[in-house]
Amino acid sequence: MWKVISGIFFGWTLGSNDAANVFGTAVAAKIIRYRTAILLTALFVIIGAVAEGAKCFSAVGGLSTLTPEIAFWTSLAAGSTMFILTYLALPSSSSQAVIGALLGAAAVSGNADFSLLGKILTCWVLTPIGAILMAYILYHGIGFFVSRYIVSLQQRSFFILWSLIFAGCLGSYALGSNNVANVTGVYVGSGLLTPFEGVLIGGLSITGGVLTYSRKVMMTVGKEITPLDEYAAFIAALSAALTVELFTQVGVPVSSSQAIVGGVAGIGLVKGARTLSKRSLAAIVIGWIATPISAGIICYILVHLFM
Repeated sequence: MWKVISGIFFGWTLGSNDAANVFGTAVAAKIIRYRTAILLTALFVIIGAVAEGAKCFSAVGGLSTLTPEIAFWTSLAAGSTMFILTYLALPSSSSQAVIGALLGAAAVSGNADFSLLGKILTCWVLTPIGAILMAYILYHGIGFFVSRYIVSLQQRSFFILWSLIFAGCLGSYALGSNNVANVTGVYVGSGLLTPFEGVLIGGLSITGGVLTYSRKVMMTVGKEITPLDEYAAFIAALSAALTVELFTQVGVPVSSSQAIVGGVAGIGLVKGARTLSKRSLAAIVIGWIATPISAGIICYILVHLFM
């Protein structure tokens, strides 16, 4: 069971990076306190992982024939990649990290199964696009309801607060249900863990990262892509949560980072493309490209040296 240690480390890095994706906009807009946000995130990540986390295990475990040793090195490579990007305050994709690591390991052993890769790549591309479209539609649709039926300042403040809490909790649930497979899917695929053990260990390790090291990336997502008011923060978070949960039902782990950046970018398009920080978006895109490549290279080297 010691081989699960690298998975726990990977889950910690995932939580520290991806907590920004569910409450970052609300914290940056100073509607919800950081401490409240991370406690709610931790709680609903666990609930989502236990309730629906097993749905995405087959997508991760099915890319190659896994042994417990391969699972260990794969998680270590993915976790190391995520840790570096978190240290640099860049939102990155745990899905891309683990898939890149799996392909790096498969390049050594020669047993990659690419039958699922096309479906996974398609979902990756559709994630930010779907979040952008959803944010654009929801911004206008819910905005019409708010402007017509929520007229007083007190009503609006009440609506915004609880809407942000709802969107953050839903996003945390979706993070647990969708991304726990990235953490322990390789161990379930190798037979080292049962699906229930996988969702429980994965969910707990993600919450550890949320509670200890999530502030830096939260500020990057919440502030530096485009200025957000209270209502825009709610729409961005809700769009990302719905997008990620949709792909959980498809059975493919996707990037909550791409979803929230897509949601924030969708708000930027509503306000005008000039409000988008092209420098911050470029840095984030570089992180996305570097994630699978770096994880694949690290895993290839580790497997080649130690197996």
